[in-house]
Amino acid sequence: MSDQCTPSEHTFSRRQILGSLAGAAGISGLGGLLQPVVANEIAKNDKQVLFVWLDGAISQLESWDPKPNTRFGGPFRSIPTAIPGYHVSELMPRLAKLTNCLTIVRNMHTQDNSHSGGVPRILRGDPANRGVEYPYFGSAVAKLMGSGESGLPPYVWIKPGSGGFMPKNAGFLGPKFGALAFGDGKPPENFTRPDFLTKERDELRQQLRQRLSDRYATRRRKTANEAQSFVYDMAQKLMARTDLFDTTKLPQRDLDRYGRTELGQHMLVARNMLEAGVRFVQVTSYGWDTHGDHFNGSASLIPKFDMALASILEDLRERGMLDNVLVVAMSEFGRTPRINGHHGRDHYPEAWSLAMAGAGVVPGAVIGETDKEGVNVNSPQGYDIGNVFHTWYHALGIDSRREEFYNADQPLPIAHHEMHPIKEALA
Repeated sequence: MSDQCTPSEHTFSRRQILGSLAGAAGISGLGGLLQPVVANEIAKNDKQVLFVWLDGAISQLESWDPKPNTRFGGPFRSIPTAIPGYHVSELMPRLAKLTNCLTIVRNMHTQDNSHSGGVPRILRGDPANRGVEYPYFGSAVAKLMGSGESGLPPYVWIKPGSGGFMPKNAGFLGPKFGALAFGDGKPPENFTRPDFLTKERDELRQQLRQRLSDRYATRRRKTANEAQSFVYDMAQKLMARTDLFDTTKLPQRDLDRYGRTELGQHMLVARNMLEAGVRFVQVTSYGWDTHGDHFNGSASLIPKFDMALASILEDLRERGMLDNVLVVAMSEFGRTPRINGHHGRDHYPEAWSLAMAGAGVVPGAVIGETDKEGVNVNSPQGYDIGNVFHTWYHALGIDSRREEFYNADQPLPIAHHEMHPIKEALA
């Protein structure tokens, strides 16, 4: 494996290889779904997103911005990385070797210090029109970029616990652009066609459903029916791709590299989804709200994150996909430098970090810094989430100044109109 994180236009991705094989074999046995995904030039322009959400908030001090041997530094050492002079926590040894593929922003400065306020604000980009329920980033990408040639759901969410269709994420865009969540990384119950139902009879049932849906829609608003129809259509396509959820047949080496943990296995499902052409894949990890026993919690959680994220970055790079997949790893805020009476760190939006890689961003960039104890950003002004949304859109080839959403007939900017991209992060 190369240590370099360079454009890979001469590397064949697994998707392209499968495309060649599928074309030669007439895509036999693949349900016809791989054919559009593996168009020979798809990887050059058809960008995707892997969004890793560490719910509750990873500590920047135990990850991207350590402050060892200081008053608030904690017990962990820092280690050198592939970027000369830049250190990360010793809890991330594999990511330390991949920092030349990463873009680290260490001067995030946001506003909300509660989960209830911070999560939706961060995931919606905090547009200036606060009275309007903006879409989450995944829904926005689904609307602006569509499902692509794969025909698969444009916005999937792999998470612990329950799954289902999450229309609320779409805000005013309408429920069609909500997230399709796979609880515990598994397909929904009763996902496969029962043995007693033939393919022909199933097709007749679907035709009847479509006729009833069309009849229902004639007397009602479009949005009242389109989400339900969309979910059924997407379900039909996914039914032919149950392989995307099955990690048991993967090489043992992959299972070990990603970690035989919840996050590791979910990241493997995410890799399958990206290779199949899904536009936006979110992977959520819970349990990061370490108000108590923070250091033992970090010693457990962060190495799992290190293994899973490092492995998918390595695989995306080897498959020639990293140049076209925007990877984001972040939380709703950071954690306090000051250690509380329960040996924990509390919520801290004033100075925290996030990491990016892949499509449209500069590899090996470390942007911004905090003071010696990590209390404040050293830059004249830290970056708010509106800046980050502009950055993501530009990385995906979307002009965030000219593109607009429509809430009914009201045009609205897709990102905070008074903010700008983080220019140092953009390739």
